Amino acid sequence: MRTIDLPESPSGHAAPLTHVAFRADGLRLASASYDGSVIVWDTSVPERPVRLAGLKHRRLVNSSAWNPVTPQLLATASADKTTAVWHVADDGASSLVTVLARHTDDINSVAWMPDGRRLICVSEDGRATVWDTATGAFLSEIGSHTAHCMMVSVSVQGRVATVGEDGLVSVTALDETAEPVTRRYSASIEGCSWAPDGSALAVARDDGVVELLSPGLESLTTVQVSRSAARSVEWSDDGATLVVGAYEGGLHFFDRSGNRLRQISDSRIWPRSVSTAGGLVAAGSFWGGPHLLSLSDGRELSAPTTPTYGPNALARRGTRLLVGCDSGAVLALDLDEPGAPALVHQVADGPVLALAVRDDVFYAGTYDGRVIRWANGVRTASEPLGAPVPSLCLDGDVLVAGTYNGELIALDPGTLEVLGRREAHGGSVKSLVSLDGGGFLSAATDRTVASGGYAGRTALWEHGNLVNAVAQLAGSVVASASRDHTVKVGRLTGGASGVRAAGVQTLLGPDESVKCVGLLGGPERPVVLAGSYDFGLYAWEIDWSDSAGTLASGRVVDEFGQGLSCMLPWDGDRVVVAGWDGRIALVGRAPETSGAGRDGAGRDGVKAAGPVTVLSSVRLDELLPKAV
Repeated sequence: MRTIDLPESPSGHAAPLTHVAFRADGLRLASASYDGSVIVWDTSVPERPVRLAGLKHRRLVNSSAWNPVTPQLLATASADKTTAVWHVADDGASSLVTVLARHTDDINSVAWMPDGRRLICVSEDGRATVWDTATGAFLSEIGSHTAHCMMVSVSVQGRVATVGEDGLVSVTALDETAEPVTRRYSASIEGCSWAPDGSALAVARDDGVVELLSPGLESLTTVQVSRSAARSVEWSDDGATLVVGAYEGGLHFFDRSGNRLRQISDSRIWPRSVSTAGGLVAAGSFWGGPHLLSLSDGRELSAPTTPTYGPNALARRGTRLLVGCDSGAVLALDLDEPGAPALVHQVADGPVLALAVRDDVFYAGTYDGRVIRWANGVRTASEPLGAPVPSLCLDGDVLVAGTYNGELIALDPGTLEVLGRREAHGGSVKSLVSLDGGGFLSAATDRTVASGGYAGRTALWEHGNLVNAVAQLAGSVVASASRDHTVKVGRLTGGASGVRAAGVQTLLGPDESVKCVGLLGGPERPVVLAGSYDFGLYAWEIDWSDSAGTLASGRVVDEFGQGLSCMLPWDGDRVVVAGWDGRIALVGRAPETSGAGRDGAGRDGVKAAGPVTVLSSVRLDELLPKAV
């Protein structure tokens, strides 16, 4: 397993924050990040948080938790499949106490038992495990989920609550003999938190609802927070206030009866995590540090000042490559002049998730649920669409936006007026790609890849887990990348009577989720490219007559310093590949000679195509103007 290799940021993290956790006294805050680090901040003066300590994992860190008995102990959970326990002194001196390393998948969340010795870890494979941190011993497993287990919370009485993407809520009294109490929802659940006195459990659902449940999981109060998914939830110290992070961006404050107190909108906030202590609220961020707010009135006390430029989307406008970034910037690069400074178009404050281009106009889909039109420096924004927009494409005279809610929204490309909206998938529409000849492809977290137009869609195939991306070649070859660690490729057949996929092959190689996919060559012998969270760029030469050969085919073309994020066909022979380490690579076939000509050409004087390789690459941090 490779270790994340990102340039260090002197002011905070080099990538967005995945989790924040206050120590009980509110004087220390741990922030975790996609850059593989945990930073411990002195928040005794919340207007000026001071960095005290930096802790490191090999992969992104998903969660952290302070010990309830020994406040200097901090547990951190990572996608490197380990949980670490650290001793962090008040002056910032830190040391590693133990590593719990026998996990079978990425760890999403950790929580201490009230005794301060046992630790609960929940992971991507749905397991919830109990560990003795004094000895490092695995103690037991307390049930499992059929999909990713996303969050764990432990009450003061020792009741362990776990929630997951399967919609299951499970409560186990670990020191009692009673069977776990469960409740199941149709919506995925990603956040949960016990009230300070253990009298109620708050769960945050993908349908935008936060529900308060009794310890026996009877419903007490239901709060419609947002049209978008509710991702995180936390109680105030006195149990009187709930703070909720929702995917439309920002934070929502409610009293215990479900009455809305206030809403904070800030596109820089990543509401994946919130924490409260001592009258303060901390929230994750797409920028390089945590947001600190006053619990009583929502007033901002401090906020990060350093943007992050992780690439999320690519598009081509003329001769320039457009790169949509976490910071809300769209960078314009000249690939023919690799050292030329990037042009910076600041289209939003929060992440740009998707890009589409027509002529000189580009469109950006944002995390705060808008579509931005950028024409000759003039910015036009759509109305809020109710959920983040991770995908865009143009289909004839319609701009199509895919949302986290599974909707396809048709917009007028000139005015961004909403022309219609329909639910097309049972989960987030992660990728849209226009097809040569009309129509478009879609890929979603409901595990399906579909083809067709806005009004009618046909499922082509299904993966074993969510689908991150889809690509097409000449309107006849389709490839998709999935969190099930596989890539699928097939050919489109059929006509007016309906489109279907034929000759579908499953490609193996990556050890982790496959995030992006691209195609090179011609339809008869295409080359599939894919980028994974394992940092690898993979290539497969497709032989339609030998489907079994794919089990042993494929090779690693290159390795990046972080997971790969997106791809874009540049021309018929090259694909642009971007990684979260800020590296942009141009990939194609290397020239190869096969004959004995004096000029190095083949026997017929023509150079043959060589293996797929990286032809050139640049780093975004080296191209940013100093003023940015």
